Amino acid sequence: MKRFEGSYLGDADKLADDALLECKLCWHVYDPAKGDDYWQIPPNTPFSQLPEDWCCPECDADREQFMIKQVAS
Repeated sequence: MKRFEGSYLGDADKLADDALLECKLCWHVYDPAKGDDYWQIPPNTPFSQLPEDWCCPECDADREQFMIKQVAS
């Protein structure tokens, strides 16, 4: 079964530290350069380093619901 190449699916090995990820439910974009004010995540925190209980600040979707949007660099 082929999977969408941009899907994160919980595999942190696919992620560059500067990768932008987008929630596939509400389209919220996690930008590591900005961090996440809602969860008090400081700027320059890669998606792979977010706490295990982190979820989308807009819709509460699990981390696995995020897709790789682009690599910033």
